[in-house]
This record gives sequence, structure tokens and C-alpha cells, in this order.
Amino acid sequence: MMSGASPVLEVLGLSKFFKAVKAVRNVSFSVARGKTFGIVGESGSGKSTTARLVLRLIEPTSGDISFRGRDLSAMRPEELRRERRHMQMIFQDPFGSLNGRMTVRETLTEPQMVHGIGTPASRVETASGLLAEVGLPTAALDRFPHEFSGGQRQRIAIARALATNPELIVADEPVSALDVSVQAQVLNLLRDLQERHGTTMLFISHDLRVVQFMCDEIAVMYLGEIVEQGPRERIYGAPAHPYTQALLASVPGRGSGKRTRLVGEIPSAHAAPSGCAFRTRCPQAHERCAVEAPVMRQLGDGQQAACHLLDKAVSA
Repeated sequence: MMSGASPVLEVLGLSKFFKAVKAVRNVSFSVARGKTFGIVGESGSGKSTTARLVLRLIEPTSGDISFRGRDLSAMRPEELRRERRHMQMIFQDPFGSLNGRMTVRETLTEPQMVHGIGTPASRVETASGLLAEVGLPTAALDRFPHEFSGGQRQRIAIARALATNPELIVADEPVSALDVSVQAQVLNLLRDLQERHGTTMLFISHDLRVVQFMCDEIAVMYLGEIVEQGPRERIYGAPAHPYTQALLASVPGRGSGKRTRLVGEIPSAHAAPSGCAFRTRCPQAHERCAVEAPVMRQLGDGQQAACHLLDKAVSA
């Protein structure tokens, strides 16, 4: 857990099971006000499911979600609808997340109207201001999503997320669908807007370079579980879990002969391995890993990891 600044979001023991599929298991973390918390891992690790659980776009099987000091998991639908003004989401596919039959004006004024913010005139004024903030002209108000490039559509999606002046933005792979040349522009825009608005962000990505650039605190997920968590400097400077080490070794320019590269595919959540979920791909796995699931161990400076190999390091 993070310490220091008051957390906007706290998640404790969050799990989601789809019948026999354990998509998310016992996930806990907190996000300090004005900071960016990143969740990174391969496809199938449970990152996007966690993002949707946090916003209650899907209902958790168990666990607690506290937002702005209130129990989000216990809110009734009407109360939750009012609270959603303060938390918004940026989706991976900007074209799919925008209504192709709505103009940009309608897209940016609708969230304000739904939450009873302002007057019709002030909503359009806010929409114009948001377009300016994301680097688009006011003339874009009367155009449709298909008339923009992918990067421009994602800028519109970001503007929509800011329309209600939320305290929390959940960004789910916000640049993975964009050309590499456009990704840096959108990431810089997100950072600038966060600094300007003081927004707290939960950032989901499979790209470790993007997470390093964007996030203050990072959680590494594997097969529905957080296996390592800590400040950015610790995760990238002294990774403790074999999975984190393998992920970093896979980043171009970071790999070295001393670190084992990641091989094989992530197992199905329908038939997760016994004991440590990573053991089927871990070159250092031993008998204990097959029969006993590791627990989180505190490693110092806010870093923690779940691996039996850390027992000796912790006790030393």
C-alpha cells in the first residue's frame, strides 16, 4: 500500500470469478491523490478486468473498493450514478468508445448534461475549452468521429473524460491502438492535463516503457494476481520477482545475459497452475512452488513481492 498523501482510491482483496475462471484474485492497492498508479502485465493477466471492477462497470465477486473515503462497493445504483461524475475512463479503442452518430459537441456536452452540470450554453463553452486543452480547434465541435485520425479521436476521448472534472481517471491501454509516432504526443498530453487538473490516474498498460514514463507507483500482475508492487524507481531499478525481471529483460535495450527472458504463454485462468501461478514459466521454480502459493513480502522502500525465492533475502 502507498503511504503519505491521502488516497483517492483504495482496493482491498478484490476478486472476480466468471464461474470457474478466476480472472482477478485478491488484488489490493491504493492510489494517492494526484498520483498515477500503473498496472502492467501481459494480455490475460487481469489488468483491464481490474480497471472495470474499480469503476464497478462489472461487479466484483468479493473485496472492497473505497473511493474518496466512501465504500464504492456498497453503493446503490442511483448513488453510484452520482458518484460516477468524479471518476471517468479512457478506453483502448478511441473509435469504438465514441458514438459514431454523435458530433464532438454532443459527445462532450452529454456527460455534463447527464450529471446536471451547467447550462446548455456553459456546456458548449466547456466543450470548446476542453478541445483547446487537447489541441483541437473549436471547429471540430460539429464533426463526427470518422472525420478524425486515431490520435485525434483519442484526444476527443480524453476531453470527454475531463468533461465532468473528475478526481479519478482510469486509462485502459490508452495509446496501444495508436501509431508509435502519435503515442508520445498523447502520453505527454495526459501528463500535462494531469498536472494542470490535479487528477489522480489508474493507468493500465502492457508496455513497460509507457508505464515507466507515466506512473509513480507500479503493480505487476500475472494471471489475475499482483506479484510485485512498489515505487517506479524500485520496480525498474531493483525488480525482485522473476516475472518482473523477465518482463524488463524483454524490453529492447534493457535485456542482459544475467536475466532470463520470458518464454512460453501465460496459462489460462480457467486452469491456473497450483501453488505459484508463474512456476510453469519460471526457470527458478522448485518443489515448494507447486504446492504453496507465495504471499507478499515487504522488501523495503515501499516495494513488495510474492515469491518463495525471497524468503532468504527477507530473513537475511
